[in-house]
Amino acid sequence: MASPTAHPLQDALLQAIAQRGGVRHFPANAVLVHEDDVSDSLYILLSGRAKVYGSSGSGREVVYNTLVAGEYFGEMSLDGGPRSASVMTLEASAVVVVPGGQVRDFLANHPDFALHLVRKLIALVRHQTSTVKSLALDDVYGRIAKVLLGLARDEGDVKVVDVKLTQQDIADRVGSSREMVSRIFTQLTQGGYVAVNRGRITLLKKLPARW
Repeated sequence: MASPTAHPLQDALLQAIAQRGGVRHFPANAVLVHEDDVSDSLYILLSGRAKVYGSSGSGREVVYNTLVAGEYFGEMSLDGGPRSASVMTLEASAVVVVPGGQVRDFLANHPDFALHLVRKLIALVRHQTSTVKSLALDDVYGRIAKVLLGLARDEGDVKVVDVKLTQQDIADRVGSSREMVSRIFTQLTQGGYVAVNRGRITLLKKLPARW
């Protein structure tokens, strides 16, 4: 699915809160936040992309969200509780790390940021509600279709998913195995619904309601 956050921060607001923290640079596949850690810093992504995910003791992952420049994460720990998810860079990224005390002071003096945060949290709740409903009521194909349609944008007569996704990435998002995703993609490709070229997924025609 597309990012459930309301919208990336506007440049003026982004620059204002970024001045409260320090810029750090990370390579791809760097873990910025560990699930269950106790810290309250807010992270603002200036460039690059990152994934928000959870993992089990056996190493299985589920991806909750993908973040792009202008978005932030870590706000769930401003209440003093542990981190609810891990965050890893998907490519080289620049991040502003703002201490929790500075964030709370900024919230008190910038109601526009407080409103943005409220809208983001509402969007996250809506997204999680939709995800739980999908996991309970949709089959694997239905969940895959929702992910693809949520990420796709119109490009002429087709829809294109700009985010490069492997079959394992999709499996992590929909709570299934890579083998099941592979079988469904093979059938969609043979049916002329989907084309995949170097990780770029193109929806050639309207996906069927059921498979």
